[in-house]
Amino acid sequence: MDANANAPARARSHRRDTFCTIVPPHVLDKLSHAEDASLAGLARRTLEHDALQRTRRRITTVRGVPAARAAAPSDKPERTIYDAHRKTSLPGKKVRGEGDQASGDDSVNRAYDGLGATFELFLKAYGRRSIDDSGLPLNASVHYSEDYNNAFWDGEQMVFGDGDGEVFLDFTIPVDVMAHELTHGVTQYTANLEYFGQSGALNESMSDVFGSLVKQHVLGHSAEEADWLIGAGLLTDRVTGVALRSMKAPGTAYDDDVLGKDPQPGTMDDYVRTSRDNGGVHINSGIPNHAFYLAATALGGNAWERAGQIWFDVLTGGDLASDAEFADFAHLTVAAAHARYGEGEEQTAVQEAWAGVGITDLRARVGAR
Repeated sequence: MDANANAPARARSHRRDTFCTIVPPHVLDKLSHAEDASLAGLARRTLEHDALQRTRRRITTVRGVPAARAAAPSDKPERTIYDAHRKTSLPGKKVRGEGDQASGDDSVNRAYDGLGATFELFLKAYGRRSIDDSGLPLNASVHYSEDYNNAFWDGEQMVFGDGDGEVFLDFTIPVDVMAHELTHGVTQYTANLEYFGQSGALNESMSDVFGSLVKQHVLGHSAEEADWLIGAGLLTDRVTGVALRSMKAPGTAYDDDVLGKDPQPGTMDDYVRTSRDNGGVHINSGIPNHAFYLAATALGGNAWERAGQIWFDVLTGGDLASDAEFADFAHLTVAAAHARYGEGEEQTAVQEAWAGVGITDLRARVGAR
């Protein structure tokens, strides 16, 4: 069944083409105050660029649903990679299309492979054909701007910076970064979660969950073998840290004299109330991230199977309101586990996972969908 057919009317008719970046504003803000003037200047340039892009997206945020594609969606991706040549005009020059031979540019090839890996996970695990479930072409631009310290989904395509080489490396390196940003597109076409407060943190968490699952699928890692890190391999050796975020242990991804300490909480006891970053969407996402980790590791095996299926059912099922809070999502995951697997270990694992992050009293909502 087409998930869009069940989506809430408000979400279907007013899609929010949110500008979403992998590096949170609080990280760049901390970096912008570094004693090293060159690092601080690059961070400020990235912050200024991202703020401008967010403003542009708000201006064009209300759109109707795109017309249905005439042909049946394919089981094959339709990828096009462009080279922005360190400029900000998108998409840039086409350098590789679907089925073309590999390029001599590693960034081009990594982007091509990452788009394919994301398409494959959503198709093979969940039967979803591309971001919109209707074969939406997957476009990406590499070498965006100069020393740009971010990657983003702009509502229509993926964009990757090269990083400054001092703090961040090329943003095409971690496949979960690509999958994270593309999942923002999936959310845009399904639950369309508002990018503010807890619904915004859920939006970010959905991208971390499926970003991690794409990486696990590529590597063939089980829930026990996975590192549960988002953005591993993105930070240079100069940084004291391993990634941007940890789903296994929120708040431990980095502790650096320039970037500061990872501020993510893992439970509701440490929930951060802030007006910055759209109400802390990149910070408080650590809570639902950790709940998924707990559910997936309790169930064992491949996390994209049972745990991932439950999360996917809720994201695409049509009952998740665009302004949902953590408890709303938690109730729906318990109900989804019950609906798909009955009263068994799946339902128990999901309930205990949410209890583990401080969200309880979920049993009463089972079967309420």
